[in-house]
Amino acid sequence: MFYISLYLVTAIVFVMLDVIMLKKVLYPLFSSNIGAIMNEDPKMGAAALFWLFYVTGIIWFASIPAVAAGQPSQAFVTGCILGLLAYGTYEFTNFATLRGWSLQMVAIDVTWGSILTGISAWAGVLAVRTFSQ
Repeated sequence: MFYISLYLVTAIVFVMLDVIMLKKVLYPLFSSNIGAIMNEDPKMGAAALFWLFYVTGIIWFASIPAVAAGQPSQAFVTGCILGLLAYGTYEFTNFATLRGWSLQMVAIDVTWGSILTGISAWAGVLAVRTFSQ
């Protein structure tokens, strides 16, 4: 039950924050730069699949080691590093290969991915640790 709770809390925090950021900042930013190649209706199934697998990665690489160490702050730091790597891979590959991909898009999305991953990992570990004691 511990790991299910850890996954659920982390996923809820991640998805809620990501949806807000996508609607308020990233969609308008991406539309202004690459709007011609964007879908009018995002493929939410693909987004959900990403969220499911990515949260699993957060749990494996950031949350479980932080729980074992008894350090929720470790989940934040490791999560930020994981987010930097994952979002950086996506953004810099697109910047290198696609016309219209701007440095502003790269900087904002990589920063967001890093912070989002760190906060989600930290919140999951802190919540589960708090309620399991």
